[in-house]
Amino acid sequence: MSTRFDRIFDRPKPLIAMVHVPPLPGTPLYDAAAGVGGLVSSVKRDLEILIEAGFDGFLFCNEGDRPYELRAGPESAAVMTRVVTECMPYGHPFGVDFLWDARCALAIGVATGARFMREVLTGAWESDMGLWQGDAAHVLRERRRLDVDELAVFMNITPEFASPIGRRTAAQVARSAVVSSLADAILVSGPMAGADPGRDLLEEVREAVPEEVPVLLNTGAKADTIADYLRVADGCIVGSDLKVDGYTWNPVDRERAVRFVDEARAVGIA
Repeated sequence: MSTRFDRIFDRPKPLIAMVHVPPLPGTPLYDAAAGVGGLVSSVKRDLEILIEAGFDGFLFCNEGDRPYELRAGPESAAVMTRVVTECMPYGHPFGVDFLWDARCALAIGVATGARFMREVLTGAWESDMGLWQGDAAHVLRERRRLDVDELAVFMNITPEFASPIGRRTAAQVARSAVVSSLADAILVSGPMAGADPGRDLLEEVREAVPEEVPVLLNTGAKADTIADYLRVADGCIVGSDLKVDGYTWNPVDRERAVRFVDEARAVGIA
């Protein structure tokens, strides 16, 4: 039987590009002069480049909303839903993420018809946002209640801007996230957006997780190293390396996006 992940992507090791939404209304860096229309225009520009570059999927995220919060307001869900709806890449699979409110991400996913969502749903963490606790039980029950059972849930088990409260290794957490929390995919991240988690860590997690559950590189994917990482990972999510000067919060750079896809495809495994 195929998994939710397999039913989304038709490549064995998909390349998923981040589609970063600029700061939303009410956040410190929001551009009130450009308004919500400016968010839509910015996202459409970036997404057009990413589609032309040949990525397999796209992940919308409120990356601009620094400092991030653990409980989003209804206006954030509403505006994100509008942006995704106006910009969605028809004919291509897409997902949603909200930093760092899984309930908000689920709501956006339901409203827009997203195929997957990405969040931190297991464990307890000390973080830049304060103490943080995942709630996979609630999110998966809501997925069932809202009748979106095909919405795949990708679980980030080494979240950025945070460190675990506890002594389990990342490999142990990943294994538990699959067995106990029913993750559809496991994501391995570095300490910050764009930071490399290290191949050794990725290998440890891949070995700990059942073969049928994909393990993806979630941060730190770069054109110079992606071919090597894909020998271990079952795909990747990339954002920062595709931006002007490789800086997370810059616009997408067409040449960098094309180069990334070319380097990943060159070894014939993506």
